Amino acid sequence: MKTPRTKFLVPTARSARSVTMAAFGLILALGAAAVGATHPAAAAFSATTRPASDSTLRIAADTSISTFNPFLAYFNGELNVLGSIYPTLTTINEQGQPAPYLATSWATSANKLVWTFRIRSGLRWTDGVPITAEDAAWTLNLIMKNPVAGTADGALVAEFANVTAANASTLVITTKQPETNMLYVSIPIVPEHIWAKQKSNLANFKNMNFPVVGYGPWILAGYAPNQYTTLKANTKFLMGAPKYKKLIMQYFTNGDAAVAALRNGQIDEIDGLTATQYEALKTDKDMGLYPQVSNGWTGIELNPGAITRSGRHFGNGNPALADPRVREAIALAVSRKELVTKIWDGLAVAAAGYLPPAYPQWAWNPPAGSALNYDPARANQILNAAGYKMGPGGVRIDPKTHKPLVFRFGIHSDQITDAEMAPYLAEWLQAIGIKLDVQSMSFNQLNAELPKGDWDILSDAWTTGPDPTYLLSIQTCGDLPLNNGTGGNTDAFFCNHAYDNLFSQQAAEFNLAQRVQTIDQMQKILYNANVDIVLYYGDTLSAVRTDHVEGFFYGRPGAQGFYPQQNLFINWRTAAPVDGGDASSSGTLWIVVAVVAVIVLAGAGLLIRRRATAGERE
Repeated sequence: MKTPRTKFLVPTARSARSVTMAAFGLILALGAAAVGATHPAAAAFSATTRPASDSTLRIAADTSISTFNPFLAYFNGELNVLGSIYPTLTTINEQGQPAPYLATSWATSANKLVWTFRIRSGLRWTDGVPITAEDAAWTLNLIMKNPVAGTADGALVAEFANVTAANASTLVITTKQPETNMLYVSIPIVPEHIWAKQKSNLANFKNMNFPVVGYGPWILAGYAPNQYTTLKANTKFLMGAPKYKKLIMQYFTNGDAAVAALRNGQIDEIDGLTATQYEALKTDKDMGLYPQVSNGWTGIELNPGAITRSGRHFGNGNPALADPRVREAIALAVSRKELVTKIWDGLAVAAAGYLPPAYPQWAWNPPAGSALNYDPARANQILNAAGYKMGPGGVRIDPKTHKPLVFRFGIHSDQITDAEMAPYLAEWLQAIGIKLDVQSMSFNQLNAELPKGDWDILSDAWTTGPDPTYLLSIQTCGDLPLNNGTGGNTDAFFCNHAYDNLFSQQAAEFNLAQRVQTIDQMQKILYNANVDIVLYYGDTLSAVRTDHVEGFFYGRPGAQGFYPQQNLFINWRTAAPVDGGDASSSGTLWIVVAVVAVIVLAGAGLLIRRRATAGERE
């Protein structure tokens, strides 16, 4: 599961952890006692009285972070930072439309093959070196020509034929075919004079020489692995300096601690709340809740056989999942509607199409007669007809390998919805003769297993921005890895040449109705392949402490109570301390509190699952 967010700094990424809630009172009471024993200042600290000496905005990180290399990064936590410290040619405004950023204006030729961007003059990287069109040309050419540099965003430049800097303020991009998504290609532009030195070691360079040289509303100032990332405001940012002087992204390996930290005032904002947390926070007068229509999906990915672009097979995935009949049976065995009801209390929508409902022009649903709705009887019929006979313990036997159908199911240890979902899936698949071996892994561990191909089924989640090109691209054959393991950002080793042809076709269609029809065909192919089985679109549920922060979210709720899709590039810059107050200058105290909360929570065994098994239905 890779995964940016309903709040996007970049168009698409593997989705963030959903934080979880347990018994807040007990967590905080025990946490305060533990902190008091190890940090005397903690006893006198008040969450609602925070000295105004530091001007620090503290938020919960969406995911853990392993690199700040924009050519390799694709997790929410990483991309949120990179979108704040490096410029892009265009940005996305509050209406979800492209707007000037590094480029002040642009024009395209009559045949729509040549794009000319006027690059803003007078800007400088944070080390004082001028920013020019040469930096943009160098960045894009590196992605086009270097497989490692193309790992994260190679698909976005696949149809670029040539990129040149006509002069310091003019960038010219020539494409092989018209590119309808050009203004949504939010690729971070890096300083050539810094990154040219790293070309030979790009695969290993993590970009952690602080402060990192870049340009954006924030400057990356520090990082403690699996703890926090520190950003400092760029007072010379062209759109205006952020209202806070510092921003700290705290990573919580346990979601309960993150929400407890929010209620206790140790952090100011959090995304990805579960339905349980969201409902509980409604009673807190100091919380502002901001629901948004889902711009992402949660599902499971099935390994059809790991393969490179040249066709070399690798990994140890169960070969039975290469059989489309097995994958179809699994899709039919899962009750999406029950997951929405039991896990999300209705704050989600049962899914089918690959693209989420936040952008309704791309929404797709299968015709009624071809929908793979919950039907375990039909699933059993398919497996019986395919020769998968029932064996000992009610587990079917693969007729080719003569081994039982036992699949490893990797879930995220820091995502409560994974833990809630796993017993349902295990019970439903057992009913059709398939056994799941549930394996709980950390976010980094699970995602590290994916490119190796050493897995059977993984929990999966992605989000997208207004243009779906990137999310569609990760299912193309061109996103498979090279034989040496580098390059590519494949989702689940899916490769279908008809899909690829449609992907190229939609990229050149400037007529929206035509493009929608083409993308509908692509979603139909993905739906029937059952490599990614999309389960539900969970509402994006966010909260901010309104006694600490104002101006974080923008817009007004619509008729159904949903706020506009948010953009962290805007949110982080416009957020301001309430009445001039801000975060505590005790930089380590709140981190200690959060860590203790994690320890206490784990020791007390307080993780809550709404339902342990499907058999506990009420």
